[in-house]
Amino acid sequence: MKYLPAIAAFLALTAPLSMAKDKEEKKKATPEEAFKKRDTNGDGKLSVEEFTGKHDADKAKTAFGKLDKDSDGFLTLEESSAKVEGGKKKKKE
Repeated sequence: MKYLPAIAAFLALTAPLSMAKDKEEKKKATPEEAFKKRDTNGDGKLSVEEFTGKHDADKAKTAFGKLDKDSDGFLTLEESSAKVEGGKKKKKE
């Protein structure tokens, strides 16, 4: 019984650390993993509804239109990854 307060204190101090680790792991999802998670019907492409999800519909639809290079109404992994990869590349002058 005398160890119970020490155990409770240990758990209280370490719980935030494990939560922070979980958040870090979530941030490291690859573009492929993020695409697969949004592709709810598993057809290998994202519809506007799948792309929008819980986000602001107007902003998401605008972004979707910009990414849908072939204007077929769906995003492929390559189209959806173009924005991510483009943001990482440095512009050559």
